[in-house]
Amino acid sequence: MRILIALLFIVCNTFAQKMQSDNEDGTYTNPVIAADYPDPDVIRVDSVYYFVSTTMFIFPGVTILKSYDLVNWEYCRNAVPRFDYSPCYNLEGCNRYRHGQWATSLKYHNGKFHLLFITLDEGGFYLTADKAEGPWKITNLPKGFYDPGLFFDNDGKIYVAHGYNKISITEVDSNLIAKGEDVLVYTGDIRNGLEGAHVYKINDYYYLYCTYGGLDGFQVALRSKNIYGPYEQKIVIRDTTHGPNYGIHQGALIQIQTGEWWTMLFADSGPFGRFPSLQPITWENGWPKAGVNGNAIVNYKKPNVGKKYPIKTLPTSDEFINSELGMQWGWNHNPEPSKWSLTENPGHLRIYTVTNTDSLTKARNTLTQRMFAYYSDSTLTVGTTKIDINNMKDGDIAGLAIFQDPYGFIGVKKINGKKYITMVHNGSQIDSAEINTTTIYLRVEALYGSGAAVYYGGNAVPETGTAKFSYSLDNKSFSYIGDTMQMEFKLTVFTGNKFCLFNYPTKETGGYVDFDWFRTSTADKN
Repeated sequence: MRILIALLFIVCNTFAQKMQSDNEDGTYTNPVIAADYPDPDVIRVDSVYYFVSTTMFIFPGVTILKSYDLVNWEYCRNAVPRFDYSPCYNLEGCNRYRHGQWATSLKYHNGKFHLLFITLDEGGFYLTADKAEGPWKITNLPKGFYDPGLFFDNDGKIYVAHGYNKISITEVDSNLIAKGEDVLVYTGDIRNGLEGAHVYKINDYYYLYCTYGGLDGFQVALRSKNIYGPYEQKIVIRDTTHGPNYGIHQGALIQIQTGEWWTMLFADSGPFGRFPSLQPITWENGWPKAGVNGNAIVNYKKPNVGKKYPIKTLPTSDEFINSELGMQWGWNHNPEPSKWSLTENPGHLRIYTVTNTDSLTKARNTLTQRMFAYYSDSTLTVGTTKIDINNMKDGDIAGLAIFQDPYGFIGVKKINGKKYITMVHNGSQIDSAEINTTTIYLRVEALYGSGAAVYYGGNAVPETGTAKFSYSLDNKSFSYIGDTMQMEFKLTVFTGNKFCLFNYPTKETGGYVDFDWFRTSTADKN
């Protein structure tokens, strides 16, 4: 019965609001994924496209998506289940907010998939797998490469392009260990911040596909007939037209099986994060140009891959009826495996308290997922969860959060044997009320609105980037509590705002809550 209810819930919301990029008429709308999938690298292997993005401190992480048409994407694998290279990834007195895995390079060579990424604190990491679905073998390299671009040349040599503003080429061996010194090949000269280099060899030229990043970022190509230069530079796209493609930059060049060229870039899109944008590529005198007539496209014909494929929508809701978490979920830093379960109470996610703490930012076993926008400036992104709170201990706080800087949550706190609904805004309790129940429904309503327009000075609809919190005893009538939170995208966290399910202790461990389900929906802000 629960599955039928969940399906009806999804179907009703699908008809109410556009949920995906594909317009079902041979065209698509950017962003190609309306959620936080930044720093994309995309490759084609036969007729399948693979996409990797930055997840930083979220694990399982290093998310890989796959597609057959570059528009409709589905989950393939989170390549790194957990990251045991520092106690900071366990929130043991330190953290890796804004750090962790950055800007990954994805390649397929000699029958294997390859991933290369940098962490600012632990160095470089190299992963290989026979299939993109894994399992992936991970190696901590003796030398890391900032924003690496891995490249296998036709003569068997292997190189990495890397660096910030000063782009270097380093030859490496088959284990990606440097064979010599870094060779500086280009210094950014349009402005500071040249980075994100990916390497391609097309006809007689090596191309370093780079970005000058930031909110008003833009994409460039460097070109040379020698891997070590000298390189020429031309702008691929520089577009600050107000809208979803403002400042698109950093990503990959892709040639599809019918010969067309495309690029997957991203745009800083406000509190929900950085959204990928698919743009057509034309070639002029051996230089790639993105968009149409110098401008990024919003609506355009889909890539001609020679076949029509089904529409895909990345999942968000979860009934917790499977033995494994869906790939949309990731923990805030490494989880403690013994303190959560999908099998102890089948059909529920049980989260135990782990270690005493005084804030959500330090709480272990906080489960997160990206928030999606829905191609409308008046549509709310809504997350609702049902929680059994009967087994909380005194001092425990459990609930539903939106996480960035600031964060906010609605939850239940047990104090002296009594339970209180509470709304907390960035560590400060705004309101609370006593409740007498063993089951509670919690809801967050977030408005993407005009996205990054509030940052670049564009026209923004009222309440853009705001979130409201409410609760119910029957899942029918919801009562708002606390204040309206203005969401932000700050580099102190460096990921888009996320929905979070959490349970942490302030006095003693041993308590637990059962999340019956988490469901996303849409609503009109009016």
